[in-house]
Amino acid sequence: MKVKMLSRNPDNYVRETKLDLQRVPRNYDPTLHPFEVPREYVRALNATKLERVFAKPFLASLDGHRDGVNCLAKHPKSLATVLSGACDGEASITLKIRIWNLTKRNCIRTIQAHEGFVRGICTRFCGTSFFTIGDDKTVKQWKMDGPGFGEEEEPLHTILGKTVYTGIDHHWKEAVFATCGQQVDIWDEQRTNPICSMTWGFDSISSVKFNPIETFLLGSCASDRNIVLYDMRQATPLKKVILDMRTNTICWNPMEAFIFTAANEDYNFDKSIRIFPVDKSRSREVYHTKRMQHVICVKWTSDSKYIMCGSDEMNIRLWKANASEKLGVLTSREKAARDYNQKLKEKFQYHPHVKRIARHRHLPKSIYSQIQEQRIMKEARRRKEVNRLKHSKPGSVPIVSEKKKHIVAVVK
Repeated sequence: MKVKMLSRNPDNYVRETKLDLQRVPRNYDPTLHPFEVPREYVRALNATKLERVFAKPFLASLDGHRDGVNCLAKHPKSLATVLSGACDGEASITLKIRIWNLTKRNCIRTIQAHEGFVRGICTRFCGTSFFTIGDDKTVKQWKMDGPGFGEEEEPLHTILGKTVYTGIDHHWKEAVFATCGQQVDIWDEQRTNPICSMTWGFDSISSVKFNPIETFLLGSCASDRNIVLYDMRQATPLKKVILDMRTNTICWNPMEAFIFTAANEDYNFDKSIRIFPVDKSRSREVYHTKRMQHVICVKWTSDSKYIMCGSDEMNIRLWKANASEKLGVLTSREKAARDYNQKLKEKFQYHPHVKRIARHRHLPKSIYSQIQEQRIMKEARRRKEVNRLKHSKPGSVPIVSEKKKHIVAVVK
């Protein structure tokens, strides 16, 4: 038979002199440490708490407009350059197009562009110029660089249309741009007449966007609750989706260009900004301030680290995409600690205490009351559907998934 016994070598733990430090045996293998999981859980809990403590997303407010900021555009080549258009065009002293430097957080150029509201603004793919549309039925192209010494601020080209344009977007690779109003028009930069015009219905179109990958594909949304896809090569509409509520604008996913997001008027008017993961229906962040009113436009910066928003109270606000992220240069120890804490939070993200702290957000009373009211209404509708399904003949009541409840019809 075999007998297991402990065997210790005195050379490993006995001091040679009493002045030597006491030797302590340590096992650095985490898989063999008996208390490694409790230790990591405590560290994950502390990291989650500190993340909420240091969550300060608001960075700056860019003041200068005299009315609500109606549209935003970012420079395709410069991270620090942002263009904005507002509704402050009544008086001659007001200026409606402003170009901002986010690094210095100031306005570097102002342009009196249109005689009315600025409805849309977009930049050329090379970054040398940008286009604006307004209530004066014109499309104007401007140089990105300011005029030289002694020169006046004049547009490069001006196109006079027949109707008011409500949206504009530029092609990702060619000298072509699209406008929308009563119809979707495709324009060449060197011509004053549209190459082709496409429409499906008679209501006004509020937004048009080029697909970043399939660059000949366009998407638009109209006031009759429709989302229409167009093919610029065939000059015909492809498909129309009718929703329950009106869509204000759409945006293509830059990483998966076959997915787009639609912003609906679903009565969730809470004067806040929400950041949603692509594969989840719950927002991971809610940004708000006391003075912020109706949010009209939102843009990510090109490096995906910051978010810009324009609202009714004449300010452009700059936010951090990650509320608790530390700005500036990080040392190697700070980077290692950040990565280690992130892995710990991912490991214990489904633990009840860690999950509760990570999901909790302090909200204003008005937003919290609206959420509670909508939760009660949603639960009542769900309970009604369950009762109807329970007391009906099997197969007589169709079961519709939550994703398809808001789609009325798809027309090809």
